[in-house]
Amino acid sequence: MRKFLILVGCLIFAVGILAGCGSEPAQQTTGDTDAAVKLVVGATAKPHAEILEVVKPILQEENIDLEIKVFTDYVLLNPALKDKQIDANFFQHLPYLEDFNSKNNTDLGWTVKVHTEPMGVYSKKVTDLGMLPEGATIGIPNDATNGGRALMVLQEAELLKLKEGADVTATDKDIVDNPKKLKINMMDAAMLPRALDDLDVCVINSNYALEANLNPVEDAIFTEAKDSPFANILAVRPEDKDKDSIKKLGQALQSQEVKQFIEDNYKGSLIPAF
Repeated sequence: MRKFLILVGCLIFAVGILAGCGSEPAQQTTGDTDAAVKLVVGATAKPHAEILEVVKPILQEENIDLEIKVFTDYVLLNPALKDKQIDANFFQHLPYLEDFNSKNNTDLGWTVKVHTEPMGVYSKKVTDLGMLPEGATIGIPNDATNGGRALMVLQEAELLKLKEGADVTATDKDIVDNPKKLKINMMDAAMLPRALDDLDVCVINSNYALEANLNPVEDAIFTEAKDSPFANILAVRPEDKDKDSIKKLGQALQSQEVKQFIEDNYKGSLIPAF
């Protein structure tokens, strides 16, 4: 009888341990379900990080904790995405992304178009491009796609002519007609606003113009056509494209709140692309 009672006691003890082990994963699963998803997005300060701030509370309602990581040098944003330092980035147009992929053997992708930033021509020395003297020096971005885009803007302004078929990859070697013998000075895009003190004219991306307190609508003496194909996109790694958090970020970036924010705060210097 004594042996029987000991055996029963051991069985009850064993069942209790198994029951306890079985209940533990269920509690852990519940905790994971309630935890907010962390999403780190790299961006330049203006206007991209400002737009992402509008998105932050929208994502909070979806249980997504958005961390905005601001980069002062946009050249570092795609490498950071490739190396998984961030989950997505928001700063570039599609031609820039395609050029990065082709030069770095990468396959970064994109999900949504958010806005366009018409590129502008600025000067502290002339108020009209017709006043440019012969041999004037013009500053343009030194990265492949924005440099070519700037040359296309100068062609649109009838200051020079590019060879037939030239696109965003154009360089000063593609100029076939330059009646005023303009000198093209390629430099880091972020430096162009400061170069206005020394150069006759600079062709500046709107984000860097805004950071330098230049108003693209009021201060530019010539502006790229508003039907520009250079919409700014949300870039991601291909394996993350269909993640729920990335999809919700894309939806938030194309929300009515973001559209209203762009229209109210940038008044034509940025244009919604959705």
